[in-house]
Amino acid sequence: MKGVMRFGKKEKLSPRFIGPYRILKKSSVYPVFHVSMLRGYKPDPAHIISPEVVEINEGLTYEEEPVEILDRQVRRLRTIDIDSVKVLWRNHDVEEATSEAEEDMRILYPHLFASTG
Repeated sequence: MKGVMRFGKKEKLSPRFIGPYRILKKSSVYPVFHVSMLRGYKPDPAHIISPEVVEINEGLTYEEEPVEILDRQVRRLRTIDIDSVKVLWRNHDVEEATSEAEEDMRILYPHLFASTG
């Protein structure tokens, strides 16, 4: 019985994307993918962000400026305690705030610590 399918379509011909699924667990995935995995972008007016004026230097770079300190914490590395602060940067969202060494931030941006002493 050559060429007769007994149980329907072969997996090779079945659709690859059946529908949207809720992601239950994130696993590590190799960051290379085939172009057939890409889907077209559907424009949404909510995705448009009004850009602020950014001063660009001669080398097409710009200086990041901290806006405020969101949080403080002490990290312990073996026998050393390191004070760190979570910094909100201009032109970035709260989700993009970074953790920086408090000592470095006090030297570079003392105005952020003026009210806290």
